[in-house]
Amino acid sequence: MLKSLIGGAFGATAFLLMHSTAIAEPEIVAGPAAEPECMVPWTAETKFFKFPKKDGPYRIALANGYIANTWRIQMIQTAKAYAAQPDVAAKLKEFKVVSTGEDVPAQISAINNFIDSGYDAIVVNAQNPTAFAPVIKRAKEAGVVLVAFDNILDTQDAINVNVDQKGLGVLWAEWLDKHLPNGGKILEVRGVAGTSVDTDRHNGIHETLGATSKKWDIVEVVGKWDDPTAQKATADAIAVHKAFDGITAQGGDTGVVQAMIDAKHPFVPFGGETENGFRKFCAAHAGDGLKCTSAGTGPAQVAVAIKTAIAALEGQVVPQSVKLPLAIVSDPDFKEGQDYFPDQSDNFFVGNSFPTCGINFTAQEIMGQSKENQ
Repeated sequence: MLKSLIGGAFGATAFLLMHSTAIAEPEIVAGPAAEPECMVPWTAETKFFKFPKKDGPYRIALANGYIANTWRIQMIQTAKAYAAQPDVAAKLKEFKVVSTGEDVPAQISAINNFIDSGYDAIVVNAQNPTAFAPVIKRAKEAGVVLVAFDNILDTQDAINVNVDQKGLGVLWAEWLDKHLPNGGKILEVRGVAGTSVDTDRHNGIHETLGATSKKWDIVEVVGKWDDPTAQKATADAIAVHKAFDGITAQGGDTGVVQAMIDAKHPFVPFGGETENGFRKFCAAHAGDGLKCTSAGTGPAQVAVAIKTAIAALEGQVVPQSVKLPLAIVSDPDFKEGQDYFPDQSDNFFVGNSFPTCGINFTAQEIMGQSKENQ
C-alpha cells in the first residue's frame, strides 16, 4: 500500500512537472510576428516565440518599480487607460498594478506573488536588468508570460519591449557635437541609477563624444527623470561649475531649463527628452540659443507590452525582443499643436503613441486615470 502511494505521488509530481514545462516553454518558430508592423524584431537574429494558447479572459499584472517622476506616473495612467479600452477590457478578467519603488527585492517579491496567485502574464519595468534571474525561471516554470519594457531584463527567456535607449544617447551626443564645433563642458543629467535605461543612454552619450577628436569635459549629476530633482541638481552644478557649453538630460528637462533661467545661465544646445514643458521652452527660446533636439519614448510603450502579452497568451507569434520607434523633433521644427501643446501640462510626455500598433491616447484619456496601485 505504501509503495503504491509513493508511486502514485511520484507519478503525479512527474506529470505536474511535465505539464508545467509544456506550458512554460514557448516554441521557437519562424517569423514574422502576427502583427509585423507593430511587433518589429530587434535584429535579424531575434527569435520568435509561439506560446501555447490559453483561453481568456486573462489575469494580467503590471509590476512597476520607481514611481516618483512624471514619466512613470503617466505610464501607470496609460496602462490603465489601455486596459479600459473596450476591445482590450473584453480580454481581461483582471488587471492589477503595483509599484514598489527603488527596492529591487520588493519588486521581485511582487512578481513572485503574482506568479503564486496564478496570473497569466506579468509586464514589468525592471529596476535592475540582471537581478531577476530566479523569478524569470519561476515564471517560465509556471507558464506565466513575462514581458519587460522600458527598463528591460538581461535574458532571452522573457519578452523585451523597448526603444534603442543607447541610440537615444547617441542621438543627443551627436546633436551636441554638431552644435559645439570646439567641444566644451557638458552637463549630463542622468536618470535612476542601476536601471538599464540610464546605463544605456549614458553609454551612448560617452561613447559618441569620446569617439570625436574634440575635448569634452562631462559633469554628471543625478536627476532621476524628475523635474524638481533635476532642477536642483542642475542649480547645484551651475553654482559649482559656473558655466556649461551644452546640456543633455534623460528626463526632468523642464526643470533643467528652469534652473538655467533662475541662475541666469546662457541658453546652450540641449539634447533632451519629450516633456511638453521642455518643448515649450525649446520653441520659445530657440532664438536665444536654446537649440534643442527632443527625442525619447512615450509611456505608451507599456500598452505595447500589454498588447504583446495578450498576443502571446492567444498563441500568436511574437518576437522575443520588440523594437519600438523613437519620437524625435529637433530645432527648428517644433510645431505648436503637433510637437508641443501650450494648453497642456508641462509634465505631459508628447509622442505618447505607437500608430503602427493602433495605440494613440489623448491627454484627457491618460490624465483621467489614477497613479495608485489597483
